[in-house]
Amino acid sequence: MYVGRFVVVGPGIGAYRVSSRSFPNRRVMDRDGTLTVGPTPDAPETDNPYIAYNCVREGGDYVVVGNGSQVDPIAEKLDLGYTPRDALVEILLALDYEKDDYDTPRIAGVVGAEDAYIGIVRKDALLVTAVEEPTLVATYEADEPRAFDLSADTAADAARELYDHEFEHAVCAAAATVTDSVETAFYNGN
Repeated sequence: MYVGRFVVVGPGIGAYRVSSRSFPNRRVMDRDGTLTVGPTPDAPETDNPYIAYNCVREGGDYVVVGNGSQVDPIAEKLDLGYTPRDALVEILLALDYEKDDYDTPRIAGVVGAEDAYIGIVRKDALLVTAVEEPTLVATYEADEPRAFDLSADTAADAARELYDHEFEHAVCAAAATVTDSVETAFYNGN
């Protein structure tokens, strides 16, 4: 099944996977602790504004994971002291779903050592909820938060587990764990 991009978050851990049929030539890069999705060196030129963005970034005592430009302002709101719920709601509502050919939803999660929140803004809804166990939301098909059986407990294992998941068209994955410190990792396939 193809669900597009997806995030999985739970207290202490969060991960994100790029799945794509249209733009598979992407990878995750570490830019001073912020994980960024961008084109590979051999990717064809494009003016699509939705293929390069930060996907894992610290904000306050949390880490934000997501599928687009909403990651930065959510992290900035957390730096200002907003609660995770309020940061997600405000930014997802303000940026709305992506105005592309597919009305792609924006998805994001906020992970703390003891708590986690997940959100999605679609053409027809805005959903933000606290979660107590690993929970998935995706841009297509699984576009409402639902439980996800994540067995990983390290960032590297979570990135690899999401990349290897049976959902179709895996491109790359990134993850973070939050304890008294933050650990990030990514997996680009080959």
